[in-house]
Amino acid sequence: MIEYINWNIDNVIFHIGSFELRYYSISWLLAFVLGFIIVRESIRKDKLNPELAYDLLWYVAIGTMLGARLGHCLFYDWDYFSHNILEIIIPISFTSEGIKLHGYAGLASHGGAIGICIALYLFKRKFKIGMLYLLDKIALAAPVAGALIRIGNFFNSEIIGAPSDMPWAVVFQAVDNVPRHPSQLYEAISYLIIFCVLIFVNKQSHKYKNGLVFGTSVSLIFITRILIEFTKEVQVSFEDGLREVIGLDMGQILSIPFIVLGLICVVRSLSVKKH
Repeated sequence: MIEYINWNIDNVIFHIGSFELRYYSISWLLAFVLGFIIVRESIRKDKLNPELAYDLLWYVAIGTMLGARLGHCLFYDWDYFSHNILEIIIPISFTSEGIKLHGYAGLASHGGAIGICIALYLFKRKFKIGMLYLLDKIALAAPVAGALIRIGNFFNSEIIGAPSDMPWAVVFQAVDNVPRHPSQLYEAISYLIIFCVLIFVNKQSHKYKNGLVFGTSVSLIFITRILIEFTKEVQVSFEDGLREVIGLDMGQILSIPFIVLGLICVVRSLSVKKH
């Protein structure tokens, strides 16, 4: 075990009474802040009112959190939350020892993606801006936000990788003493590479219909998700059965529709050049 990276950092930065500030919370905050900056600058370059980015931030933030929370509860842990409905929407639980503040422990990226799409549709209706245009702007920032959130997962020692004997394997001591793939970091690095690709695609996108950046982003993100899932442990026990039957877990199954949607948007956008 001395040969591997031992990870045992406290995921709580500081306590004030029952309140805890965690690295994971900081990761989410940075994801929204950097995402906002990227979207605002992209809107500014299109010579639209950059103030729209402030309204868009609130829509996307609410859509992301609600969608990610509901996605986790419905897709991954419905057995528990079907008997504790209130805990889906309130960050406390009622135990024999009293009320416990636990925050929103459980957020699913697929649910977050659905929540963003619904939020953008509502934003489109209010501000009369094209849906694909909005999706392109958000999709440009999505990989950066995703990378930061996966780094937060790494600090939390969650969504851990499968056992590994690679020299960069990590022992998550909060979980066990088994060297594992640092799958969270694989994903974070992959997303940053995708962001670099999207910068190039975005520069070329003015030649084509809206939707090219969105389609490229969604396709690459969820193809990456499917591939990296093979290095992860399953998140919930029922996924063991899925892997045995069809060779895929829930995260991989939910990624397929997003990949199909992304490829459709890419083909549609590339089919006609702007003149």
